[in-house]
Order: sequence, then structure tokens, then C-alpha cells
Amino acid sequence: MKQPLRKVVIPAAGLGTRFLPVTKAVPKEMLPIVDTPTIQLIVEEAVKAGAAQVVLVTGRGKSSIEDHFDRNFELEEALSRKNKMELLEQTRRIGEMVGLVSVRQKEPLGLGHAVLAAKRAVGDDWFGVMLGDDLIDSEEPAIGQIARVSMQTGKAAVALMPVADDQTHLYGVAAGKPQADGNLLVDRIVEKPSRGTAPSNLAVIGRYVLPPDIFPMLEKMKPGAGGEIQLTDALAVLAQQGRLVGVRFEGERHDAGDRLGYLQANVAYALKRPELRDGLLAYLRTAVQR
Repeated sequence: MKQPLRKVVIPAAGLGTRFLPVTKAVPKEMLPIVDTPTIQLIVEEAVKAGAAQVVLVTGRGKSSIEDHFDRNFELEEALSRKNKMELLEQTRRIGEMVGLVSVRQKEPLGLGHAVLAAKRAVGDDWFGVMLGDDLIDSEEPAIGQIARVSMQTGKAAVALMPVADDQTHLYGVAAGKPQADGNLLVDRIVEKPSRGTAPSNLAVIGRYVLPPDIFPMLEKMKPGAGGEIQLTDALAVLAQQGRLVGVRFEGERHDAGDRLGYLQANVAYALKRPELRDGLLAYLRTAVQR
């Protein structure tokens, strides 16, 4: 990548079955971390990294995500009448945060298929991909860290994080040649390897910076793991071509797509809020003694 990151794709078409029954009517991306929808935290990270356009890949029943990033004039007028200016500014900021383009993934055929659905909106530009289940709390936005390495190397880049050996079957896993900067020139990447067969313990986490020629690769891909079109299979092609770097990012990652991880994220983000921290700590101390 030669230019700063300007476009980011956020797949948001999943059914969220792990969070039923709430996701029967509410998109999982709108579930709050304290009082902020998960998807908003992802978009804020993209904006902090310099993205000017977010391409949201959605499915049926996800219109509330688009509404969240639109202006709500009735709400703004009500807040103005009640002189709730701080809330008014907050609401307007969300509506003006970023240029949002929404495209439909008409069939749930995997992450690679979801990224491919964004082809026309992305065009011939390099772009980021951010998965909404992966919250990364860091001073420098995680997608910005990945983009910086991509610009320095001219290669595609993915976020990597070490995980326990008994957890590697839950992730895409990468291996390759360690670099002087602590990153990895990836030569192998496998989607959810069988237990005991992972090439390393470095899991791929949901931040990617990709070249536009990933799209013709995805168009030619046959269904892989789970009968889906896997982004990992296209990344494997880039790795074979010597065009993929794995980035050991800085920051704390929370798995908001898992019920326990989601609860942990809520606690972690609430503890960063001065108006909530003391009361929450007092409650937690009492709760663990029961």
C-alpha cells in the first residue's frame, strides 16, 4: 500500500446466533459495550486511523445499523428543546462521523464472500477489513497499526495474536519468517486447523489491509472450510506470492462475539469510565465474595 488507508470494509451480515434470543430482533453489531454499540467502536477506530469511507456489508434485518449512523432530526430537536446540549452534540457527531456505504451480502457464504460483496464500493483502492467481533483497545488504532506496516512494506497485512495451543483450532493461523521489527513474513496460513496441526500459535485477528487484486482471487475461490468462501484461502495465495505480513499489534483484544468475552469487554470499558469505575469496582468486590 502506497497511500494512507481511506476505505474500510466492515462485514455485518451475520445472524448472531450465539446471542439469541436478543439477536432475533436486534443486530448483534448493535449490542452495547456499556452504552455504545459495538459497531460504533469499530467505526470510531477506523476514523481515528484516517478512514473517510466505511463500506458496511449487511444482510436482511440490519437497517438499524444504517439508522444509527444517520442523522435523527426528531431526537436532535427534542434534545435541543430540553437544553441537553452534550447529548445533542454526541448524537450529531455519530451522524456525521464518516461516509457510510451499505451493500448487501445476499447469501451467507463466508467472510471471503462478504468482502467480495464490497468490490464495487471499494474499486481499485487498497482497503481495510475490520471484524466487529474483535474489539481492540489501544492507543494507536489497531487498523492504523496494520496499515502503517502495509505502507512500509508495500504488502498486504493481517493482525496476529498468540493464543494457547488448545485454542488454535478456533482461528485462522499464520506462520512464516520472523522479521527484525517483530512482525512476520507469512508463508503459511490455515483456516481453523484441526487440533494438533496448526503451523504456529499465531492467530489471525479481525484486522486486515488488502490490495484490490484480492477480489479476482476471491471470485475464483472454491468453497473451503465449512463450505464457505474463506478470506483465509485468498490470503494464502498472497502468502505464497511473498505479499503478506503478519503484524503483532499492540492493544488488548476482546472477543465481543462470545458471551463471556462480551461481558469482559463491558467490564473493561466500564472501568475506563471515571463516573462508573468506583461503583463497579465496589459491586465486583461484593459479588465475588458471595
